[in-house]
Amino acid sequence: MLDLFECSSRSDSGQFNLPQKQHPEFEYKTEFQSHESEFDYLKSVEIEEKINKIRWCTKLNRSLFLLTANDRTIKLWKIKEQKVKKVKQMDINSSVTSENSLLADRSYMSGQSESSHVNGYSLEWTNKMNGTSSSHLADITNVDYTRSRKVYANAHDFNINSISNNSDGETFLSGDDLRINVWNLEVRDQCFNIIDMKPKDMEDLTEVITSAEFHPFHCNLLAYSSSRGFIRLVDMRMSAICDHNVKILQDGRSHGSKTFFSEIIASISDMKYAMDGRHILSRDYMTLKLWDTHMESSPVATYKIHEHLRPKLPKLYTNDAIFDKFDCCLNGNELQFATGSYSNHLRVFSFGTGNENGITLEVKKESNRKPTSQTTSRPRRSSLSNLARGFYRQGQDHDSENEISCNLKSKLLHLAWHPTHNLIACSSGSSLFMYHA
Repeated sequence: MLDLFECSSRSDSGQFNLPQKQHPEFEYKTEFQSHESEFDYLKSVEIEEKINKIRWCTKLNRSLFLLTANDRTIKLWKIKEQKVKKVKQMDINSSVTSENSLLADRSYMSGQSESSHVNGYSLEWTNKMNGTSSSHLADITNVDYTRSRKVYANAHDFNINSISNNSDGETFLSGDDLRINVWNLEVRDQCFNIIDMKPKDMEDLTEVITSAEFHPFHCNLLAYSSSRGFIRLVDMRMSAICDHNVKILQDGRSHGSKTFFSEIIASISDMKYAMDGRHILSRDYMTLKLWDTHMESSPVATYKIHEHLRPKLPKLYTNDAIFDKFDCCLNGNELQFATGSYSNHLRVFSFGTGNENGITLEVKKESNRKPTSQTTSRPRRSSLSNLARGFYRQGQDHDSENEISCNLKSKLLHLAWHPTHNLIACSSGSSLFMYHA
């Protein structure tokens, strides 16, 4: 189910009209079922109805356009407001005469068929008439939302992990574990495959794609991250199949022995382009990193998120917490970054302030801001190698779960920063929280 909210202080131009100290208030707009569960009979796999990614498209008129994706299918939704008048002002005492005149008068309803006039709203009027002996019903104008969609399917054999709109306003990309496709918004039955990492023998697979995103204003450039901790920059003008990378961003300063866990925590779970198109923010399990695309050898800033959990990596592997994928986001001026953590903690950092610990907010109805303390050891990085099955048995930690200092069941995985205002939306479980600075 997809729910939409709208800021009540937004003007027709789409901008916030707020006094300096007033926080924006969001109101419920509409909801609809975006995807439904399916079953792939060829692979005997159930495709859940859950939504993996949502991206807003360029607004060309008063309608809203957004892309949604589950594991296999992408849909483009057009949502349009439509004002509907339900009931005219009338006197209920003259029941028979009023009812006949109401059904005969089409002006009390706009945007609906003639059958829906009678079957849909005469019953509602009758129910109100039965409960009231003498009153006047005024004109009631409701805002309804009509929806239309396009479906882009049958292009991914693996779970979709990324969708990104291009700056040209005509195309978008979709990425799964091994492939990245480019679609035209007007063509739903055909796409172009630009990156294919699937080897001839799946036993030779060494890395998978974890995230992909178009450059914010160069329509020919895109970046994608991998499970080896690399970020690859691609120029689609160089070749039709983007097998060769323009640049590879990797942390050359990372040291430490190659271990079973260091290979897992090297995987980048999320990546975001900054609005200037030069910087990229990435998140792996242990750290949040800011990259300058002109510096390929190391990030310009590294913020430690889960360094205190490093001694507990065997326990985190046992309960699969080490595979949790946390999002990251930037504000509009690219000076602040945010990501999530366990115990519903929201971590916010400011670049250039000298404070590498940032601040921590516990996401709840009444949040208390508190500083964080992190150890100073450097996180280990390495490339992905074949996992040894016997390693975990040798390094297994028998510590109980209550020795881990955070609540692993309460985790802040998804969040987004408003592009022009200091407003962060965070999701924890089935709840949505918004914070405004």
